[in-house]
Amino acid sequence: MAHFNVLGSLECWADGIRVHAGGPVHERVLAMLLLENGHVVPVARLVQAAWDEEPPTTASHQIRKAVAALRSRIPGGRDLFLTDGPGYRAAVQDEQLDVRVFSRSARQGAQALAEGDPATARGLLRAALALWRGPVLAGDGGEVIAVASTPLEERWLTAAEQLFRIRLDDGEAAELVGDLRAAVAAHPLRETLRGQLMLALYRSQRQAEALKEYEAVRAMLRDELGVDPGPHLKSLHRAILQEAPEAAAPERARRSARPDPAPADPGGHGDEVRGPRTLPSDLGDFTGRQAELGRLLAYATAPEPANGLRVVAVDGMGGSGKTTLAVHAAHQLAGRYPDGQLHIDLRGFTPGEQPLRPAAVISTLLGALGVPPERVPEDDAGRDALWQSTLTGRRILLLLDNAADLSQIKPVLPASPGALVLVTSRVRLVDLDGADWISLGEMTREDSTALIARTLGQDIAASDPEATAALAGLCGHLPLALRISTARLRNRPRWTVRNLVDRLSDESRRLDELNSGDRGVAVNLRLSYQALDQWHRTAFRLLGLHPGTRADVHSAAALLQVGTQEADEVLENLLDMHLLQQHEVGSYAFHDLVGAFARSLRNEGTEAADITAFERLLDFWFLATEAACAVLFPGRADYPAPAQEPSVQSELPRLDTPDLARAWFDRELDSLKAAVRLAHTWGLHRHAVRLARNVVFHLNLRGRTEEFHEVSTVSVAAARALDDALALRMSLSNLAAAEWKLGRLKEGAGSADEAVEIARRIGDRRGEAFSLDLLGLLHMSLGDLSTGRHHLRQSVALHVATGNAGQEATALCNLSTVNTWLGDLEEATRAAERARSIYRRLGDRDNEVAALNDLAIAHLQRGDPHAARRCVVEVETEDMVNESRMPENLALTLVLAADVHHRLGDAEGASSRLDRALTLARSRGTPIRRATIENIAGFVQLRRGEPEAALALHRHAHRSSESIGYRFEQARALTGMAAASVALGFGAEAVEFGQRADELFDRMRVPAAGRPPATA
Repeated sequence: MAHFNVLGSLECWADGIRVHAGGPVHERVLAMLLLENGHVVPVARLVQAAWDEEPPTTASHQIRKAVAALRSRIPGGRDLFLTDGPGYRAAVQDEQLDVRVFSRSARQGAQALAEGDPATARGLLRAALALWRGPVLAGDGGEVIAVASTPLEERWLTAAEQLFRIRLDDGEAAELVGDLRAAVAAHPLRETLRGQLMLALYRSQRQAEALKEYEAVRAMLRDELGVDPGPHLKSLHRAILQEAPEAAAPERARRSARPDPAPADPGGHGDEVRGPRTLPSDLGDFTGRQAELGRLLAYATAPEPANGLRVVAVDGMGGSGKTTLAVHAAHQLAGRYPDGQLHIDLRGFTPGEQPLRPAAVISTLLGALGVPPERVPEDDAGRDALWQSTLTGRRILLLLDNAADLSQIKPVLPASPGALVLVTSRVRLVDLDGADWISLGEMTREDSTALIARTLGQDIAASDPEATAALAGLCGHLPLALRISTARLRNRPRWTVRNLVDRLSDESRRLDELNSGDRGVAVNLRLSYQALDQWHRTAFRLLGLHPGTRADVHSAAALLQVGTQEADEVLENLLDMHLLQQHEVGSYAFHDLVGAFARSLRNEGTEAADITAFERLLDFWFLATEAACAVLFPGRADYPAPAQEPSVQSELPRLDTPDLARAWFDRELDSLKAAVRLAHTWGLHRHAVRLARNVVFHLNLRGRTEEFHEVSTVSVAAARALDDALALRMSLSNLAAAEWKLGRLKEGAGSADEAVEIARRIGDRRGEAFSLDLLGLLHMSLGDLSTGRHHLRQSVALHVATGNAGQEATALCNLSTVNTWLGDLEEATRAAERARSIYRRLGDRDNEVAALNDLAIAHLQRGDPHAARRCVVEVETEDMVNESRMPENLALTLVLAADVHHRLGDAEGASSRLDRALTLARSRGTPIRRATIENIAGFVQLRRGEPEAALALHRHAHRSSESIGYRFEQARALTGMAAASVALGFGAEAVEFGQRADELFDRMRVPAAGRPPATA
């Protein structure tokens, strides 16, 4: 079941695993639905919540996509987020939503206070306030969500005031001053809070400070609102000034005051603690974990189950703060258990110690309850019976800390009602029946930086917030690591936060830096590691070889050389030991520090096994990417069979449909890129080349051109190290393609030229054809149109001769473009139509769009917008491309559609497409394609009577195309600048721009039929 926290940063949890909602739009939509839980939220209001005053034109569509994504990502999401009339409705149970639990507890607390039951009110209000981590979406939700959450903030303030009132009535004073000062600083005009601070100061023998508070608020109210304090605050001021009895602590509170009072009681029983107390001291600077603390207190104070025994278990990796949280909660719950609060360290994971046996645990606890040793039977049955009889009728809190397994705990659990058992363990004790579970992961970024500020001092943390945030990240947001690092800084006064960040940035020494005797992070992790059997230790080390941020059962199976079922069991066991994390179902990851520890286990003795395992992973990824590419890129040339077949026999994931193949590639892409780099670093050059070749296909599909170039560069280096001519030719060809897309035209021409030379030398005719295509494309982009067309015609002929239809179509598209530029529009049309026919036959819908775009361009150049319209309409109506697949192709389709619609008199259709095309081109387009789109858009704007906008577009296109040497678009931009200048009355500039355009076109030998019109 999913649980949602909206009070503060948005969180969704399912079975102890954090579920990420998505980006900012997803978070705002989810927050809005949860705030209005049970009520229909219209799509229009969700649009306002997501974008405030400036929604995009596709806002409604994006809202629907966001809701669909939430339904998919969140377990049970289809039943939680329902379509209802004009919008959507969240159907979340109250217990699943912190804001509902908060509101209910606050309401019940206020009611108990009104009914004269302050003890019950105290517990309910504490439980409510423990859930408050801050305003909804941490105050970053925008205006609509801020308005919707305002009543919650007022409810929180009211609850805080009510709890302060109760605590003041119970005789507390000095201990409230700090909290009240913080509350007043945040809400300086709140008179109730100011009055409570005055009372707390006065009752702490600080009358002068209390009177100063009154003067401060009176001056503030007069300056900002022009009013005086209210009658209640004035009356309180007089009482303090005159030391009147009504300002003193209530008599009942003074009578009940004890020298060593029990900590505050969320349950509200208020009984005097008369039993033994062996709890460790609570941390004075306990920071963060408010959501987890709120859940723990809510579980602990819920109605008792049928058997009367409440068990709350806290699990998490070593150093995550399990004991600190449990001890902090136990102190707050102490008042509910007046017969004793007992703590015992079970030593499940203690350096140099064996876990305590249940017999020793029970004997120790009996002694704490006052049972003499001579009365404790030596046999297990007698000892257990005495333990249970001793507990009968007692309200006891037991904190069983640092448990190794269930066998330590089960004999200790009370059989009689009235007890609360808190358990902490590094292992998720899944067989602990009836327990409520809280799993601790990393602290939030906000809590981590707050802990640094609390331990170092706010001034130091605030002096370099960037370094403070970096320190929190390098410590993995782990409380133990944060406390060790800040302790080191306190002991080294000459160090700055930046100094420590620099030291921790070196992963090879990070664990050593986070060491403090037996409190080191590595010490804690080694204890968990040593608790594994030998097979799981080996598996843990091998999983550390995974170069990405996440692993699934298939990649794990390859690394471990086992089946997917056994790999799943290993991953789940390591997850239960908190040596792995799971942020979504089927995806496993190391915490940063755990990953560093796993990598530190490698040594000379493991080197051979480690390399072999990594080779298995590379082989698996090669086979999986081959299968995915076969589905996504039909007609792609086969990679030459390797001298040695891949050694891995692992089961591949399902990749038999385009959607499955794309989704798998998207999930694995970061890991695949990292694998290519690491394979080259480790000298596994052939693996690097083979895998890189497949990865760049998908990078190109997704428009991730910089990464395409990066992977291709590594592939070229690996091929040169191999001294493999065929591998080098292939890698250079891919590098040339990436360089063209990035506008690095001269570098690309050099790469393509070398690839052609190698292909001819080794008789690689298919490679020669592909490289000639690239060389022709690069020459024509540099302005040598005739040479470019010559290479492209050679490429097409070679592709036909070698039977490589897919690459033939690509070369035909490029040939269509250069023929359009050279004014040979009949040949341009034929080439594009032929390319489109081939792609359609192959089922390659993504590249078919490119052919239809080229065909539309040729028709427009011929002055036939009706024929061009058929091309763009086909793309749009058949949904052949979207923003995630070939985004630059979609951007070109949209700007061509805008051109067509305007020429045919549809101004509205032109405007919407034009805006979307430019947005997409600027955010996802390559420099080459962006210049083309801006020039087409400029001519459309000129025909629409917007010469200023046209001039700006052409100027930008000219700057970018000139900087990369893209001659044709440079000349076309100048033509557009000339036409726009004419329309604006800039005669001299128009003449200059026109002459420069003509010079460039003449140099490229572009006839009139290939040039854009000189006027609108």
